[in-house]
Amino acid sequence: MSYVAPLKDMLFVLRHLAGIDEVASLPGFAEAGYDTAQAVLEECAKFNEQVIAPLNRGGDLEPSTLSDGAVTTSPGFGAAFRQFADGGWQGVQHPEEFGGQGLPKLIATPCMEILNSANLSFALCPLLTDGAIEALLVAGSQAQKELYIPNLVSGAWTGTMNLTEPQAGSDLALVRTKAVPQADGTYRIFGQKIFITYGEHDMAQNIVHLVLARTPDAPEGVKGISLFVVPKFMVDERGKPGRRNDVWCQSIEHKLGIKASPTAVLIYGDDKGEVGAGAIGYLIGQENRGLEYMFVMMNAARFAVGVQGVAVAERAYQQAVAYARERLQSRDVAGSSGAVPIIRHPDVRRMLMTMRAHTEATRALACVAAAASDAGHHAADEATRRENMAIYEFLVPIVKGWSTEMSLEVTSLGVQVHGGMGFIEETGAAQHYRDARILTIYEGTTAIQANDLIGRKTARNGGAVARALLARVQETEQQLARAGSADLDAIAARLSAGRAALEDAVQFVVETLGKDVRATFAGSVPYLKLAGVVLSGWQMARAALAADRMLKAGDGDAQFLQAKIATARFHADHLLTQAGALRSAAIEGAAGVLAMPEAAF
Repeated sequence: MSYVAPLKDMLFVLRHLAGIDEVASLPGFAEAGYDTAQAVLEECAKFNEQVIAPLNRGGDLEPSTLSDGAVTTSPGFGAAFRQFADGGWQGVQHPEEFGGQGLPKLIATPCMEILNSANLSFALCPLLTDGAIEALLVAGSQAQKELYIPNLVSGAWTGTMNLTEPQAGSDLALVRTKAVPQADGTYRIFGQKIFITYGEHDMAQNIVHLVLARTPDAPEGVKGISLFVVPKFMVDERGKPGRRNDVWCQSIEHKLGIKASPTAVLIYGDDKGEVGAGAIGYLIGQENRGLEYMFVMMNAARFAVGVQGVAVAERAYQQAVAYARERLQSRDVAGSSGAVPIIRHPDVRRMLMTMRAHTEATRALACVAAAASDAGHHAADEATRRENMAIYEFLVPIVKGWSTEMSLEVTSLGVQVHGGMGFIEETGAAQHYRDARILTIYEGTTAIQANDLIGRKTARNGGAVARALLARVQETEQQLARAGSADLDAIAARLSAGRAALEDAVQFVVETLGKDVRATFAGSVPYLKLAGVVLSGWQMARAALAADRMLKAGDGDAQFLQAKIATARFHADHLLTQAGALRSAAIEGAAGVLAMPEAAF
């Protein structure tokens, strides 16, 4: 089925939950208010619905192929990428001085969702390029910025992130790739990198690899990792590609999903290029600070993967609704003369509402996080920047971890709504399920996000950021109670219980981590899920409040606003109520996790 961007919901979130007008008041964003957001999103929707979305199914059926070290992408991808680049879509959130549009992250986020809903495999290339740009903006020299960023922003070149090696997955202390310094200030890179998304392809003139490697005298572990920029083709000072560098694609992976996206094994230093043995690389920033710089790229990518979760969930929901309207099966439980569309059946409605509530809630949470990022980078005073940056950093592992875990449930329900036809590839429902499965794994598994949330984001500051957010949740509860609505009263009760559960878990993490680290981390993923369901439920509660106010004022589309309240009520009754169980697992579940001896497994 065709994809239609949910513009009405996106614009509602931007205006009433994420505060697009407040973001537009930040220095540098005066022209980036609601009207601009609406215009950009409408154009983004039109382009992706017409150009990118139609390639999704074909890319799954005809994945990228490799021949003699060169990757040919799926039919239509190259031409579509040129249109994507020519339209300026790579540069939406990047600085104008390097050819970008300089728009806030809050506007870029729904654009990102639309692109990923249209075609998850295609969108991975721009996603990694965004990360490379972010890393270069933070750590690159002025010469590196001027050479690489305009070409990345324009789409003439694309970017990659080279971390993983056969023996070094999430544990980057084990990285072995070598960087040997040369007399001219360059480095020769030798090693193998795996799982490199769009590490080789035919859609751009050049590929800029950001590579983690060790210099000869580097200390052991993560403290001895440096970051290098390694172009596929060497470039002169004007950016013109020339000699082929010594980096080659050995193979591409055959995957469960995202099949059109080439996942490459790259060999550095096999003397196959035109520069001699060893790929020529250029140090980014200072030696032995590579992991610090790479985390900038990783943080951008982690947030983007969370948005991917929202995106594939939206695509699966739209397809499930369309099928449920058309499929005739069984009589209505309340009685009917014959078979009815399955959307009439209560349990199908429950599944569809679960899909819808999860998707709308996580979309809102991602956009609220994006607004915090904008304020964290652009607010006029340092205290406001610091406060908002702390909120954004706290939310990133939740956006990544919770939204992607959510996408597995939603895409699985999408298959279930289709029944047996969901298991048949021709409907396309299975593709969303398969594509979603990687999202909880790459750019840091859910467990890694949960560990980050516990250690760096909760315990390190004594739970201060978490408690500040929970205070805002409590304010929303009070607003709900004053609204004089049965639906909002019910939401308030569920939200209050969820907040209390999360408060208990925060206190447990702060008090227990230093005493019993294994017990604390045994509940890390339940803790992340608890934070996800409560904070996304908070956004749905805020959405219900806004919708209620608008209905009372006779402002806006009444049907849309009533549906928003109904969805928020469903989220509270069916999803937010899971908070108590997740609290128990996070706080009291360690014994069951750790009790059994390894030999007994």
